[in-house]
Amino acid sequence: METIELSRVVPAVFADNPPVRSQVWGGEVAIVRGDCCLIEAASGTGKSSLCGFLYGYRRDYAGAIRFDGEDIRTFGVKRWSEVRRRMLAMTFQGLRLFPELSALDNVRLKNDLTGFRSEAWIGELFAALGIADKRDEPLERLSFGQRQRVAFVRMLCQPADFLILDEPMSHLDERNAAVMAELLREERRQRGVGIVITSVGKRLSMDYDKILTL
Repeated sequence: METIELSRVVPAVFADNPPVRSQVWGGEVAIVRGDCCLIEAASGTGKSSLCGFLYGYRRDYAGAIRFDGEDIRTFGVKRWSEVRRRMLAMTFQGLRLFPELSALDNVRLKNDLTGFRSEAWIGELFAALGIADKRDEPLERLSFGQRQRVAFVRMLCQPADFLILDEPMSHLDERNAAVMAELLREERRQRGVGIVITSVGKRLSMDYDKILTL
């Protein structure tokens, strides 16, 4: 997939009172593979809704979202399965991890499906992000910031043309945020992925091609 386009998209909740200053809602936005796009938002302006629309698990919006010119409203279950298997990878604000499993097993669940990364690569990322000593701990014993890093590693075990990160550094310190940014830059260099990051104020240190206000 090479392009994501939003055309006059507005969440249903805003139908009677559309935002007038948004650079996303109600406008025309195109994100090209290889771009890094930051979407800044105040709380309650639809940041996670946007991510849900792009990932296809929410459809409560007006307007059109197109992947390579194809309206995603026409996608059936099989098509969405293909998109999420090969084209999109995402970290959710709520993380969607399994608290009863270890940190490493949460990542292995994804990597066993994709076969995309080696155990050594996963171990290196756990070490780089300062959670190597937590890999065998049940996730429920980890802090939210540690869980965010586990979810980040899991996302990178997914082949993708675009990476979507919903507020990925809300609980990270500066050191781990810098490591995460460098890992994303490396993915961009090596794989040419497009990156969409949402934020309510804390920015990852990236070279952004677009900075949009939601």
